[in-house]
Amino acid sequence: MSLVSLHSWNVNGLRSVAGKGFDAYLERFAPEVLCLQETKAGDHQAESLEVVAAFPHRTWHSAAKPGYSGTAILSKVKPLSVLLDFEGEDTREGRVISTEFAGVWVVCAYVPNAQRELTRLDHRLAWDAAFRRHLQKLAASKPVLVCGDFNCAHAEIDLANPKSNRRNAGFTDEERASFAALLDAGFHDTFRRENPDARGAYSWWSYRPGVRERNIGWRLDYWLADARLAGRWQAAAIHPEVTGSDHCPVSLRLDAALIG
Repeated sequence: MSLVSLHSWNVNGLRSVAGKGFDAYLERFAPEVLCLQETKAGDHQAESLEVVAAFPHRTWHSAAKPGYSGTAILSKVKPLSVLLDFEGEDTREGRVISTEFAGVWVVCAYVPNAQRELTRLDHRLAWDAAFRRHLQKLAASKPVLVCGDFNCAHAEIDLANPKSNRRNAGFTDEERASFAALLDAGFHDTFRRENPDARGAYSWWSYRPGVRERNIGWRLDYWLADARLAGRWQAAAIHPEVTGSDHCPVSLRLDAALIG
């Protein structure tokens, strides 16, 4: 089985990370498909960056609000079709792209944050439910891989300080249950499948001084694989050595025949 690399990264500003070793990152990993979240750039601004030229096929989904949100899927293989968002989603926030390849849908998502004092928790939970329906609809045609910043640490093992964060955004019982419902809908957390007991495996750290150096982090970024893809992906990984954002990339290797 020939394998290709798929990466997902919340870059927290594509124009910013482009000047912080993004080209070296691409040269090192050479992903076939790269999914980005929080691009924070208009389509024309993103297209003007030299670092994206390595991908001949680029889909940008920018937010209406400048410098906010935004997703992208960059690929070396031309997709069969592309969908932006889903039924009932506010397209102005640029949160979801679904790209169809030969044997799989690849979905890039930037899931809403529940915010401080959980002011957006109800919205987040409703969004999650609609997103699950979208993925299940896609799965009726072919298997689905979904990646991105889910703004949720699923289990206590997925953050450094679970007790003190119990009712904070990203680790409420409600958000964790909603994430579990997505797994129950037929998706595998690829990293946990391969590394069930790995501790200290995080993908986000606060910008506060010393936090990343001491690895006081959260695992918020995932590749979730349709159960029907069992045996066709491997090497799910987190890359904390890659800097330039408060998040780091997460990746897996996939049967190349699924991309085409």
